[in-house]
Amino acid sequence: MAEKIALPLILPSPPSPKPIFPYHISYHPQPSRSSSPPLIPLHQNFCSSDSLDCLAQSQSQNRISASNFRERTRIGRSHDANRGKPWTHHRLSPQGQAFIQKLIDPSFDAAQLDAYLVQLIELYREDGLFSPEFLSTELLGIVKGLGYNKKGDLALSVVDWVRCRKGYAPALTGSVISVVVNILGKEGKVAAADALLRGLRKDEFDIDVYAYTALMTAFASNGRYRDAVMIFKKMEEEGCMPTLITYNVALNVYGKMGMPWNKIIGLIEGMKSSGMAPDLYTYNTLISCCRRGSLYEEAAGFFKEMKLAGFSPDKVTYNALLDVYGKSRRHKEAMQVLKEMELNGFLPTIVTYNSLICAHARDGLLDEAMELKNQMVERGIKPDVFTYTTLLSGYEKAGKDDFAARVFDEMRDAGCKPNICTFNALIKMHGNRGKFAQMMKVFEEIKLCKCKPDIVTWNTLLAVFGQNGMDTEVSGVFKEMKRAGFVPERDTFNTLISSYSRCGSFDQAMAVYKRMLEAGVNPDLSTYNAVLAALARGGLWEQSERVLEEMKNGCCKPNELTYCSLLHAYANGKQIERMCVLAEEIFSGAIEPHAVLLKTLVLVNSKCDLIVETERAFLELKIRGFSPDVPTLNAMISIYGRRQMVAKTNEVLNYMEESGFTPSLTTYNSLMYMYSRSQNFEKAEELLRDIVAKGIKPDIISLNTVIFAYCRNGRMREASRIFSELKEFGLDPDVITYNTFIASYAADSMFVEAIDVVRYMIKHDCRPNQNTYNSIIDGYCKLNRREEASLFITNLHTLDAHISKDEEQRLLERITKKWS
Repeated sequence: MAEKIALPLILPSPPSPKPIFPYHISYHPQPSRSSSPPLIPLHQNFCSSDSLDCLAQSQSQNRISASNFRERTRIGRSHDANRGKPWTHHRLSPQGQAFIQKLIDPSFDAAQLDAYLVQLIELYREDGLFSPEFLSTELLGIVKGLGYNKKGDLALSVVDWVRCRKGYAPALTGSVISVVVNILGKEGKVAAADALLRGLRKDEFDIDVYAYTALMTAFASNGRYRDAVMIFKKMEEEGCMPTLITYNVALNVYGKMGMPWNKIIGLIEGMKSSGMAPDLYTYNTLISCCRRGSLYEEAAGFFKEMKLAGFSPDKVTYNALLDVYGKSRRHKEAMQVLKEMELNGFLPTIVTYNSLICAHARDGLLDEAMELKNQMVERGIKPDVFTYTTLLSGYEKAGKDDFAARVFDEMRDAGCKPNICTFNALIKMHGNRGKFAQMMKVFEEIKLCKCKPDIVTWNTLLAVFGQNGMDTEVSGVFKEMKRAGFVPERDTFNTLISSYSRCGSFDQAMAVYKRMLEAGVNPDLSTYNAVLAALARGGLWEQSERVLEEMKNGCCKPNELTYCSLLHAYANGKQIERMCVLAEEIFSGAIEPHAVLLKTLVLVNSKCDLIVETERAFLELKIRGFSPDVPTLNAMISIYGRRQMVAKTNEVLNYMEESGFTPSLTTYNSLMYMYSRSQNFEKAEELLRDIVAKGIKPDIISLNTVIFAYCRNGRMREASRIFSELKEFGLDPDVITYNTFIASYAADSMFVEAIDVVRYMIKHDCRPNQNTYNSIIDGYCKLNRREEASLFITNLHTLDAHISKDEEQRLLERITKKWS
């Protein structure tokens, strides 16, 4: 098992600090087919066509030259007078300006490009302007002009034309190449940019740090993070010293890839060892990197360090830090950042408020989230689709469907058009309630609203089917997702691990994890937590502790969800003492008592039938000002219902109704369980009819509970009627269904009927378990019919051809104990 759950971190390490090599070795990268998700815009446009001019440095390095090589053209220093300024046509010669106008004319035919370029060169010669230096300046201006007009293909064609003309190659300066690569990257033509540099290397041009940095940025801005990292590593191999901007691009890529924290820190240490001090963009990016792992302490440290280094935080800094605190569930600190931000003259924006609303809604603090939304409206900031979708998701998670519907109505009344994130939230809401018809209707509406399902849509469907134990549907959705052209990424793999483990397919979950590593996807905090959740469902607490220790040893900093899974592992593994020790650490504050941890304590204590501990955790939740959600309230109903504490159960139900919570299927199942074991057992079927009328699909637990209610009271006809309805609900009877009938028949001395049920279940591919035969043996023993019990065991192999000798021996020993 230890081998199954080992979580190696396999991504490349950052370049180690070393002096620049004295010689430059050619690099010939192969085109990559990676298709990662799109990159969020960088804090700084590191390689814009203008800023690249500023990057050019004057000194070129010694190069190895072979006797069969012609003299190489150095891609390096820029001589452009426009350097550092926005592109303007008046910096070009009149001939150059006229040339650009021809190319950007809608009627221009690309087949005429060669003729126009020949004509342009002749005009330069006639006017006595032609020289390598002049051509270089003109070429840079033309390329920038074409880029400004979004004519990347034409800019590349112009560069290729110059490249192929004898004697013109010196005009291809580093600035020209870097600008073309940047233009192509912005237009999403990163393959063409990569092909350009490969072609230049083949033509024996030297590629400098600025061209490499431009290609890294092109890869990164198109979501091809691994290709960007490979360029960074090749730079190290070739002795091409990264600049500060190169490091900033690499750092941003590491953050987007979810690189392990020690890799990110190693990159920064390598940068500092090379004599480069972080700038404002470095610090902003570092703080942003802290989001994924909820590393609020590290973010606060970088915030302090940047101030000591003489940098003043800007709006990006404050929003990034605020977001880190929000994702770390440090709401007070997030609000403190907001105050400091305003004191320093930075007014909060829609981004600021959305981040705060998201943080509060995620933690169930919905009143506070709505207060922030009202506050932003008072300040003249109009809520956007993200604001409304965040609130809708918050109410959905809390189980307040009516409030979620109101938010959706308000959104439409405000003229705010739903986006794919909104639809994803609605899919999740209906799916979590078992309303699969409505869920798929929303999925179809995506196309009608001219939206397209994204990777989150597919991940949401996987999660919904997974948590409902529908492993066939999980596999089906995954196939459809790949057929639709989506490549699984980290969140997909994490969702699959979680989904298969919820379906009880632990081996399949671990197979997904292995496939994830083989695909070169790096595990992150969410992956560790998904694996821990899978282990927890199997009660594998020892393996869970080993994973936690691995995380603490530097692979990944544990968060509150990590400890939630550990609590579930202890509960499912019957390690009550260990669970209580961990609970005390949470109550004492040794482990931050987040709302989700206190809610989990309610769940696990209820599961273990520890009523005092359950009520303590629930009370602590309220004392600390956290709102319970539907799963927490369900746990209270469950433990009270199992103990027939009807008054307490009704108190919780009244609270749910008054607070606007929408009861879930689990709520109804717990109520049916309570009534099935009471004198008012017929109420169980009434509740079943209620949930069907409300459009909620019952599960096998629902119908088994009603069947038990009737069997327990000798109402076998009604129990059989419910059994016949299973198919109508798309359900198959399980071993519990059959065992309920068998136990009831055996208790009433109806052994022929009990054995007929065993025969029927075997015929329908449902294997009997120990409880199946225990009921029959116990029924005989209860009536002092020991010989018949023994005879039943003797002939059992004729009834069940797969019965083992060990099972027969166990049953014989059970008879002996009954008479001992």
